[in-house]
Amino acid sequence: MRFQATIVFVLATILLAGCAQQPPPVVQAATPPAPPAAPVTFDQAVLNAGNAVFSAAVATGGRQTVVIDPLVNGVTGEQSAATRALADRLADLARQRYPQIDLQPFNAATLATAPLVMVGTFTPVNAQNQPAGTREAFRFCLVLADLKSGRTIAKSVARATPEGVDTTPARAFSDSPAWTDDPSEKAYINTCQATKVGDPIPPAYLNGILTAAIVAQAIEAYDSGKYNDALALYSDARASPNGDQLRVFNGLYLTRAKLGQRDQAAAAFGDLVKYGLQHDRLAVKLLFRPGSTAFIADPQVSGAYDMWLRQIADRSAATAACLQVTGHTSASGSAALNEQLSVVRAEAVKTRLEQDTAALRGRIVAAGMGGRQNLVGTGADNAGDALDRRVEFKVVSRC
Repeated sequence: MRFQATIVFVLATILLAGCAQQPPPVVQAATPPAPPAAPVTFDQAVLNAGNAVFSAAVATGGRQTVVIDPLVNGVTGEQSAATRALADRLADLARQRYPQIDLQPFNAATLATAPLVMVGTFTPVNAQNQPAGTREAFRFCLVLADLKSGRTIAKSVARATPEGVDTTPARAFSDSPAWTDDPSEKAYINTCQATKVGDPIPPAYLNGILTAAIVAQAIEAYDSGKYNDALALYSDARASPNGDQLRVFNGLYLTRAKLGQRDQAAAAFGDLVKYGLQHDRLAVKLLFRPGSTAFIADPQVSGAYDMWLRQIADRSAATAACLQVTGHTSASGSAALNEQLSVVRAEAVKTRLEQDTAALRGRIVAAGMGGRQNLVGTGADNAGDALDRRVEFKVVSRC
């Protein structure tokens, strides 16, 4: 006991002496993060990222089966002309330079062989490489995941200049009436953006990959005008364990509308509204005439708006809660005018909802964000950034 006490005493003495003699700590200034790499041309960005991940694939030895889960915008989850061009060029690169790689379709049969799966995002970003403010470049993230090992085996990030990049959404996404923060799309995006080489593939992505393959086929059928095939595939996806997702609800509405099934389309839109409200955010593409609170007069664009608003009113009334309606505009033009315009448009939609459903009177608040919360942010003011000119609906606790 005396020996142990002596040791404790000695250690305490050393510590106290060290504390007495130790000079005050020097506060080191935080090292600023390295600036993002200068953007290169779209073609060069594809080559840089593609060569990096394909080289890693062939380094594992032997012939490798690779499938491409369609690339998307890293904020909205939309496929576009740009993301599809990326996939095409990556496929060409693999065929021309990497004979060890066997590209196969992204479907259930191929997934059963546990191939390498490529995912990627292509996102407009500002000078700080963030999807906010003035977008000056595109951040291209590409990841290769090995279904056999369950881990990420390659990753590359590049930046592309905006010149010549076509961000027009693919048809199924351009036609889709609504958007929300969807867990399935988040899982895909995080698999690319939030992993590093050697990390496990996120379970949320793995659990939904078979449904994602069905949805990819449904989108392809819809874009080709094969609406019956698309409806069957979207229905199969909906019946799957991970079928409760935005792309499926949008697809079921779109295909039934294209097939002239008006009642079923209205019910499908109602399901889409319910899904969005349950996820606390439903962004709807209610497009207005420039500088006006009147909807665009083209019936091909606004012909379904009355039905949409009735479904939103009915589903919102059924929640017995309050509803916040928020208008958004693109960032182009005067910020002050955009702010005012977004408010009066939200007020106009609020009035329409109250007219449709008396039970909502006194339970709706209107707000405007102008261009402060752009999802795309390219400032193109065309189909490519239609989501920036959205109206959002959210269930809130107080009116």
